[in-house]
Amino acid sequence: MSAAPLKQTVATKQGFDTKSYLRSTSEVVERSLDRWIPTVKTKPRRIHDAMRYSLFAGGKRIRPALCLAAAEACGGEWTPALPAACAVECIHTYSLIHDDLPAMDNDDFRRGKPTNHKVFGEGIAVLAGDALLTQSFELIAKVKPTSRYGVNKQVLELARASGSLQLIAGQVVDMLSEGKAIPIKELQYIHERKTSALFCCSVRLGGMSVNCTPTQLKALTEFGYNVGLAYQVIDDILDVTQTSEQLGKTAGKDQHAQKATYPSILGLNQSRRISKQLTEKAFLALKPFRKKAAALEALAGFLLNRDC
Repeated sequence: MSAAPLKQTVATKQGFDTKSYLRSTSEVVERSLDRWIPTVKTKPRRIHDAMRYSLFAGGKRIRPALCLAAAEACGGEWTPALPAACAVECIHTYSLIHDDLPAMDNDDFRRGKPTNHKVFGEGIAVLAGDALLTQSFELIAKVKPTSRYGVNKQVLELARASGSLQLIAGQVVDMLSEGKAIPIKELQYIHERKTSALFCCSVRLGGMSVNCTPTQLKALTEFGYNVGLAYQVIDDILDVTQTSEQLGKTAGKDQHAQKATYPSILGLNQSRRISKQLTEKAFLALKPFRKKAAALEALAGFLLNRDC
């Protein structure tokens, strides 16, 4: 990969080409991950094979794309944000491996492929997730300090988003709530932590990597929170309205597991209204960036205008 700074906003005559942008960000992130993650020839081969199986199993690399797009919105390039973009993808992948385990959601398919534990066994799947979690902090330690944000601040950002107060908190409360009638505030708590926290972390790290201003960081935080929460509300809706083939994972599993969702508590119509309100708040948060937020706006539209 070239050492030259990367900045790859993709536009067409009709406007922003989101698919091309996602292809570009995915290619850059995958090249970086391939370089930074141990190869399958590295001993012990089994664990590195399992890590790479899930890490390179497909997907659109949404969180890394948001990280890189946030760097652009703040007037920066992709290069300083790449370690953070790869770190959040490792966190996301580890969480999926563990979520799919029999002790958690017990799912057999992810992104249209057998889940990690179905291929490598439960023990290796647990360790593959652990290794990716650890790898994420090795990656975030590669970021370059800026005048406002030292490496310690960026490491702390990732640790907080993925720890027992955010990502893990959401998973714990989600598990403890299965089969129970919970209020909508409790469900919001789960979604804020299981999904919104890492979206928010992704854009914040993108901004921090290019020395964003406090005002820009506040706007990115508002954007990331609302995009992440809306994304999960829409996921709840799609779990009810789409097939397994459309989703690339098991449809209706939330109902089967007796999990609380926005549609199960509020119904589809109210859930759609809430997703629309959150979407509007997300777009409003980007106003201060003006045209520099073209990529973030396009990605938000791609995520939030899914058929639900």
